[in-house]
Amino acid sequence: MIRRLCLIGVGLIGGSLALALRRQPGVASIVGVDRDEANLAAALRLGIIDEARTEVAAAAVDADLVVLATPVGAMPAVLAALGPVWRAGTLYTDVGSTKLDVIAALQAQLGSVPANFVPGHPIAGAECSGAAAARADLFDRRRVILTPLPETSPDALERVERLWVAVGARVSRMAPRHHDEVLAATSHLPHVLAFVLTEMLGRRDEQQEIFQYAAGGFRDFTRIASSDPRMWLDICLANREQIVPLVEQYREALALAAGHIQAGRAEALLQLFADARSARQRFLDQLEK
Repeated sequence: MIRRLCLIGVGLIGGSLALALRRQPGVASIVGVDRDEANLAAALRLGIIDEARTEVAAAAVDADLVVLATPVGAMPAVLAALGPVWRAGTLYTDVGSTKLDVIAALQAQLGSVPANFVPGHPIAGAECSGAAAARADLFDRRRVILTPLPETSPDALERVERLWVAVGARVSRMAPRHHDEVLAATSHLPHVLAFVLTEMLGRRDEQQEIFQYAAGGFRDFTRIASSDPRMWLDICLANREQIVPLVEQYREALALAAGHIQAGRAEALLQLFADARSARQRFLDQLEK
């Protein structure tokens, strides 16, 4: 039974979790916290939350579950506000796209990582944002990674895992550093590439009408460049130690491909494309498991 859920950040992920939990028995009341009052009003109108607040501490003080669903750059301020009202009997978790920085913020603001905090990350984003984008089925068959620490309470970990399973997710556990390494490669780098390519071609489009003749492949490849720029700024800065080396590796891989094209090395280029196709098929096969 969740008597009172405090949702800090009522966007796509937080709002979708609230809607999904409303499908389950035992959630009595959901209070949403957000700095954007228009977004809070939308969340109330859409039935995502029962009560709207703009102050973190006042909303969380009597909650029995607190979900931190703000951009990772806002975590230090949110944790600072939570510190004075942190309760041993409350369960806390987050949905941030990076984990080491959240853990560091906990240590800085609270002096340690409390046993009743379970770091987590649902792999279920989309290019849309805000309460209006929330969907009750967003987590169906999607992966959620929990990154517990040695001090994490086994009971707290089990309760958060059950919460995600209840909304249809497939839960995995991973060390925080390994999580940041994996997500840098599979999510953060692709977003950087999409943003950079779209911005580069956008400048050329002003003179050459490139976008007018772009086909579906361009739309598909650059879809994630429609994501929230502020959120991705926070993620890139938080996980820069993992992202920058991958950008350098990608630069080297592009240079190699350019060399093959410039020199007319057909066999080498064909092998590169074939290897990439095989790698993507392995990815698709794993999605079905």
